[in-house]
Amino acid sequence: MRLYIAEKPSMGREIAKCLKGPVARHDGYLVTGEGIVTWLFGHILRQAEPQEYDARYKRWRAEDLPILPQAWKLYVAKGSEKQFAVVKNLIAKADEIVHAGDPDREGQLLVDEVLDYLGNEKPVKRILLNALDEKSIKSANAHLRDNAAFYPLKQSALARARADWLIGMNLSRAYTLAARRAGHARLVLPVGRVKTPTLALVVRREREIEHFKPVDYYTIKATFAHANGSFIAQWKPRDTIAGLDSENRLIDKAVAEQMLHTFSEAPREGTVTGYTRAKKQESAPLPFSLSSLQVLAGKRFGYEPQLVLDTAQKLYEKKLTTYPRSDCEYLPLNQFGEVKTILANLRQAEGTELAAWAAGADPARKSRAWNDKKISAHHAIIPTTVRVNPETLPATERNLYTLIARGYLAQFYPNHVYDQTKVEVTYKDELFTASGRTERDPGWKVMYQAKARQAAGEEKDEAEEKREADETDGTLPAMKKGDGVTYTQGEIKQSVTKPPTRFTPATLLAGMKEIHKYVKNPEAKKQLKDVYGIGTEATRATIIDDLIKRRFLRPHGKKKYLIPEPSAYLLIDALPDEMTYPDSTAIWEDRLHSLSEGEGTLEEFLAAQIAFTKKLCEKALDLKLEVKGENVCPRCHKGVLQQRKGKNGIFWGCSNYPRCRLTCSDKDGKPDLAEAKARAAGGWQGAASGWQSGAERGDAAPASPWRSARAAAYQAGQGGAAAAQRQGSGAAAQARGAANASSQQPAADTSAASAAPTAADWAELNDLFGPPVPFAGKGRGYGDKPKYSASPLEKMAQEKTPAPDAVLCPHCREGHLRRVRGKNGYFWGCSNYPRCTATFDDNHGKPALG
Repeated sequence: MRLYIAEKPSMGREIAKCLKGPVARHDGYLVTGEGIVTWLFGHILRQAEPQEYDARYKRWRAEDLPILPQAWKLYVAKGSEKQFAVVKNLIAKADEIVHAGDPDREGQLLVDEVLDYLGNEKPVKRILLNALDEKSIKSANAHLRDNAAFYPLKQSALARARADWLIGMNLSRAYTLAARRAGHARLVLPVGRVKTPTLALVVRREREIEHFKPVDYYTIKATFAHANGSFIAQWKPRDTIAGLDSENRLIDKAVAEQMLHTFSEAPREGTVTGYTRAKKQESAPLPFSLSSLQVLAGKRFGYEPQLVLDTAQKLYEKKLTTYPRSDCEYLPLNQFGEVKTILANLRQAEGTELAAWAAGADPARKSRAWNDKKISAHHAIIPTTVRVNPETLPATERNLYTLIARGYLAQFYPNHVYDQTKVEVTYKDELFTASGRTERDPGWKVMYQAKARQAAGEEKDEAEEKREADETDGTLPAMKKGDGVTYTQGEIKQSVTKPPTRFTPATLLAGMKEIHKYVKNPEAKKQLKDVYGIGTEATRATIIDDLIKRRFLRPHGKKKYLIPEPSAYLLIDALPDEMTYPDSTAIWEDRLHSLSEGEGTLEEFLAAQIAFTKKLCEKALDLKLEVKGENVCPRCHKGVLQQRKGKNGIFWGCSNYPRCRLTCSDKDGKPDLAEAKARAAGGWQGAASGWQSGAERGDAAPASPWRSARAAAYQAGQGGAAAAQRQGSGAAAQARGAANASSQQPAADTSAASAAPTAADWAELNDLFGPPVPFAGKGRGYGDKPKYSASPLEKMAQEKTPAPDAVLCPHCREGHLRRVRGKNGYFWGCSNYPRCTATFDDNHGKPALG
């Protein structure tokens, strides 16, 4: 018996419809003539919580960190027990299993983890469903693959899940405890591997805006008369002229007025010292990945990324478009056979722009989008062969379908052809420039011009507006170098520098994808251009949505600009740069993609994550936060004195314990600071002394195994970890090892600083940065397999400069060609990717340029 295990019920039903024989419904599965179809609800197994590894982890204590599972545990998710039992029973009866998870990293894991959990040893095949229409499903079912071929993809997903657990569970505890030691009682600081640097992008942008100081600057535009007509050119001041700022803007109005006066004086003759006219061609934009669809829909319609994902999922489940969580913008050649059917369907969308556009499409034309070497488990989002009139769809679905269909139709239109003209005029020893653009053939842009854009409710983006402002479109007269011109008039235009624009959900998602722009390390910035950003196609929208729902970010105004809440500033300010800048996270994402291609091992990746987690847990011990509350500790000034109960009564201890062991007596419900100061004036006798006094009053705290490494430092008047470190890292390490190995634990701390979080705290932590929740009908989240066209960072790190025999890219003439391993073998791509997407076949180890 063949058993199909789908990722969710809707997919299971569609598979069953395409199998032979009548379909018989049962509780949790469907029986057909070709086998049984059952399903999961996304992840029906969840990762164990810390306290499920050891009950002592239920209480949050710094001395327990980091928590490092020796053997990772999974449990059946709450609410999934019944379906899990159904799947378990069917697997036991099956002869062969077909893995029908979504064709991405997380889809691979959620079925594989169930098979592994149950110890399955039966043969497993893999079906890759990029669309749910009948033709696509039957074709995929006829070309099943061995599931073992996708083992690296599963390892990549496991690495992602376990890394998120290590970072989220340990660092959330470490920095929450650090905040509570500084008197921030009941505060939870949730830390996430991707969410935290994403939130930091918005916080830093807001601070740039707050500290921005506008500057007035001036430009001069002059009108010149030529024998063939007049034109306007802009003065380009020399960098030696007075009144320029660091960005070569003229900020001195008096200088501008003086120059305008000079230009107005006779003689007024100038010379054309530069004139170029070049024919340019612009290829059609590639079809959509999920991210590019989310960004454009956000700009055009104001849709939030999560809404775009949810709507794309609806179109997919209605069989109108292909798999929505795709990170790929290319199409496989075997899909070209469906072109005529899809175009015919779009031509019959009566009363829509799509019908007119489809009528002008050439089905025989192949754009650069058709490239098998750029395809992984899935391809770009395009319409299916199922016919629909977009006017019958709800507005959001109609708008998204139109964008997807237009992106597909553009592949069957000719290139946009235009003449690019640039003019340089020398007048009174000063340079003036003008540029123009004359259209020859609109090509694919006929669907993107003003009328079409207006019909689609679209607006110009900032780049387009800037280009149009800089160009005198089609108005430059014909001229040649050496021609004379006459200055007729000029004007000064006053402008003001603008602060950075706040992120919207759409632009923040674009920032996550193009994360190299925001990294801190300049060398990493160069190397990270080819990585895939942080997060994945499916998770980015969920991450932004969660930050809004958890009130770290607040959408504002019609465009929904994202404004950080006070809690966002507190969280980002408390964390070290390693968590708030995206450098490390981007590198991890790159390594995860490399892992999915079979490069590296799960064990190597997790070893690096564990080392990183340990490092940041140690940093949390020295975290400096504004101390909040009364009775600031007079010794460390990093904690507050809190009332505690010992065997012999009430006393007060520092919330910064065990870093600070100051104690003092209780006096009328308040700490006896006079006593503490008197002891301080007499000289500290070391950490042991402070706690020894407490023990004399009945405190049961045992002698600390840290004491031997730190006592001498306190006696020298230094105190703290820094002094212990000066004694020698060996002694400190030995003390830490003794602390971890000791069976003794410090006395139970009943203060708010180290008490376990409340149920509300747990809920917030788990919902925001905890393990993924079971699938509930919306975007599942998590990753996609990478494009094979981008090289892993490990390889790029060795390519800071091209090799002496490197071949210059003939397309962009900026990057150099490098050999890349793709799904179907080696090919050559440009190091300037993604700005240049030129590719060439491999010919015995060299690019086939002919």
